Amino acid sequence: MTELPTGLRERKKVKTRLAIREHAMALFKDQGYDKTTVEQIAAAAEVSPSTFFRYFPSKEEVVLQDDYDALLIAAFHAQEVEIPPLQALRNAIGEVFLSMPEDRQAQEAERIRLMTAVPELRARMLAQLSEMIQMLALAVAERVGRQPDDFEVRTFAGALIGVALSIAVSPGDDSRDDYLEQFDHALALLEAGLPTGP
Repeated sequence: MTELPTGLRERKKVKTRLAIREHAMALFKDQGYDKTTVEQIAAAAEVSPSTFFRYFPSKEEVVLQDDYDALLIAAFHAQEVEIPPLQALRNAIGEVFLSMPEDRQAQEAERIRLMTAVPELRARMLAQLSEMIQMLALAVAERVGRQPDDFEVRTFAGALIGVALSIAVSPGDDSRDDYLEQFDHALALLEAGLPTGP
């Protein structure tokens, strides 16, 4: 995990950002994403709308911005060098997400649910896939000593994002409370290969 900000100003900025997101997610859950306004979120977080926009360019970004990408990549790089990339990623996901307090895990599950349930958020999420593939390709390339534009590296990164997408848009229960468990199971299937029998 990365170190927490040590300066007073940085700690206050992190605290304000977390407060805005927490109040936004609570309002989304209580009254629905579409019916919640930036003004309501700002009032609940006890900040001005202009302060809201300093932290999030739009209401959509409250849901779409991922606070854990940097932590996940750092945990991935910290894995022992002899661990294969796919297992290293599974380890990193477990270390980052399973170490969260329960309330943060619940908030992340709700964030994922909103991204898949709200059409405009789902469209934006799909548009971000190329950036996510590039981020993973950079991390994997560094780990295996290859270039991020290497065809095999990009294919591997694309397969990982494909696994995440297949779970996010799968039909069924929209709660996604077990998303991380499903994601780890899906990565294990990818690692083992598709079985030929039933």
